[in-house]
Amino acid sequence: MVGYRTPDDVVFLADCLSSEATLRKYRLSFLYDVAGYLHTLDAVAHMDARMFVPAHAAATSDISDLARINIETTHQAADDICNLCGDPIGFDDLLAAVFEHYDLQMNFEQHALVGSTVRSYLSYLAVEGRARARIEDNRWLWARV
Repeated sequence: MVGYRTPDDVVFLADCLSSEATLRKYRLSFLYDVAGYLHTLDAVAHMDARMFVPAHAAATSDISDLARINIETTHQAADDICNLCGDPIGFDDLLAAVFEHYDLQMNFEQHALVGSTVRSYLSYLAVEGRARARIEDNRWLWARV
């Protein structure tokens, strides 16, 4: 993820943020590194510029509110995924539960994108000590700690 500040103090944020409407509709943004993403969002929330131009939201002179909405949505998704691991659960069952929880429709593209994102959240939750993986009966299961 990369952003650019022009000499006239306009910051182009690329895919850094999603609009509030997009977050309400899909609930999960494609992520590879949840902790890194939260760090980036925190930095963006504290930036000053004449104008901010995100790829997936309207241009604005104050990006802090949208950054905070993205931060809150990311934390909520982590909580939701962690809660879905209340009983040990395999990845395919967890992914189906995520789609059901957010009322999303599975297709091949969404399976790839959301599946990758859920794996990123699981890694984040493991590093944070909130979830752990184990092997049971030759199945990889995730459980909330």
